Amino acid sequence: MTRPIRMLCFLMLTASLGSHPLYAADDEASDGIRAIAEANKVITNINSDQLEKILKDNPKTELVDVRSANEVDFMGGYIDADEHVNITRGWLEFNLAAYVKNKDAPIVVYCGTNQRSPLAAKKLMDLGYTNVKNLADGFEKWRELGKPIKLTDKAPESLLFSLPEQVTANIYSAIGATAPGTYANSGHNNNLSFVITDEGVLVFNAGDNYLLAKALHHEIKKLTDQPVKYVVLENAQGHAMLGSNYWKEQGANIIMHVDSHAELQEYGEEVLERMKRGRRDKAQWTQLVEPDQTFEDKLVIEMGGETFEVLYLGPGHSPGDIALWIPKQKTLITGDLSFHQRLMPIFEHTDTAGWIDTWDKIEALNATHIIPGHGAATQDIGELRKYTRDYLVYMRSEVEKLLDDDAGEQAAYGIDQSAYSHLDTFNELALQNAGRLYRLMEFE
Repeated sequence: MTRPIRMLCFLMLTASLGSHPLYAADDEASDGIRAIAEANKVITNINSDQLEKILKDNPKTELVDVRSANEVDFMGGYIDADEHVNITRGWLEFNLAAYVKNKDAPIVVYCGTNQRSPLAAKKLMDLGYTNVKNLADGFEKWRELGKPIKLTDKAPESLLFSLPEQVTANIYSAIGATAPGTYANSGHNNNLSFVITDEGVLVFNAGDNYLLAKALHHEIKKLTDQPVKYVVLENAQGHAMLGSNYWKEQGANIIMHVDSHAELQEYGEEVLERMKRGRRDKAQWTQLVEPDQTFEDKLVIEMGGETFEVLYLGPGHSPGDIALWIPKQKTLITGDLSFHQRLMPIFEHTDTAGWIDTWDKIEALNATHIIPGHGAATQDIGELRKYTRDYLVYMRSEVEKLLDDDAGEQAAYGIDQSAYSHLDTFNELALQNAGRLYRLMEFE
C-alpha cells in the first residue's frame, strides 16, 4: 500500500470513529470542563490571600497537594505549611485517611492550575469530609504572588539540594533537604560540611554518591585551592559514606568509627544497591570502599592551625555515630546525634535510652555554633534539644505507660505526637517511630 492510500484510509477511519471514546478528545475535554463546573457548584473556593490567612489562624489545617511527585519537582516545590501532604489525585480516596482521620478536620486541596483540585475537593466531600476548601488560584498563582513555598531543589544548577553556606569564618555546610533521599534531591538530604584551613580541607560526610561528592568538591574549589585531605563519615548510612570512592580518588583520608565500619562491612552492599535503585543514572561510578582509618573514642587531627576532635560521645541514632568538635571556634558538627526542622527516624538499631545520656555530653561542650545532621545550622542548642532529646524522652515515657498497662503495640500508634506534626517527615515517620520504639522497649 502506497503512502497516499495509507493516509486516505487513516482519514476515513478517524472520520468514522470520531464519536468513539478513544478518539473523542474534544468530547473528553468538554466532559472535564463540565465536571469541574458541577464541582464548583458545591465546593468552597478560596484564593491565595484567604489561604494564607487560614494557615496563619489555624496552622493545623491539612493542605493536600494532588499533583504528581514529578510535577512538584518540575514546578519547583510546594506550598509551605505545617500540615502538608502530597497525594496524587488518583490515590486520594485510598490514602488520605492515613493522614486525616478526623472527617471534620479543616482541609484545603490544591493542584497546579485548578483543574484537578475542584474534582478532588468534591470527592472528599462525597467521602464525608465536612470542612473542605479548594485553592482556586492553584500553585502557579500562589508562587507568582510571592507566597511562601518549600523548594524541592534550592540549587537547580547543581546536584546538591542547596549550595554551601558559611557558618563561621572557615566552616561551611551544604544543608540537605529535610525530606527522604530522592532522585530529585540526588540523595542530598543530610548536611555536607567542610572546614577550610591553610594546609587543607576537612569534609564531614562523603555524600550519597560519587557525583554528589563531586558536586560538593566543585563548590569547595570555588572557595579554596587547598586539597581535601580528610573526609570524616558520621556513620555508615548511605548518604554519609557512599561518595567515599570519589574522595579517595582525590587522595583524601577516609575516617569512620569502628562500629560504623562493622555496619559498612555487613550491610554496605545492600545500602549501595538501594541507593542505585533510587538515584538511577545519578549513581554512576559509585562504589563501596573501605575507610583508611578507624577509631574508638577520640581522634585528634591538627591541620592549618585548627584542632579537630573527632568524637564518639556514646550511643545515638546509628551504630558509630560521631561528632566533630572544633574547639578554637566552639563549633560542633553533630552528625545524626541532633536533628532540626524535621522529625528524626528511629531505627531497629537506635539506642534511644543511650542517646538521651549521650545528649548531656553534647551540651557539655558549650558550642556556640552547631551544625546538626539534618536541618539548618543554629546557635540555639535548645532548638536541637527540643527535637532530639526531648522527643526521645517524651516518646519513651509514653511507651513506658503503655507497657506498664500491658497495652499492645497497636496502642503505640495512638501516641499523641501532634506537638511535632509541623516538622518535615512527620507523616512518613511518626507512626513508624511509635511502633519501632514499642518493640525496642518491650524487651529492654
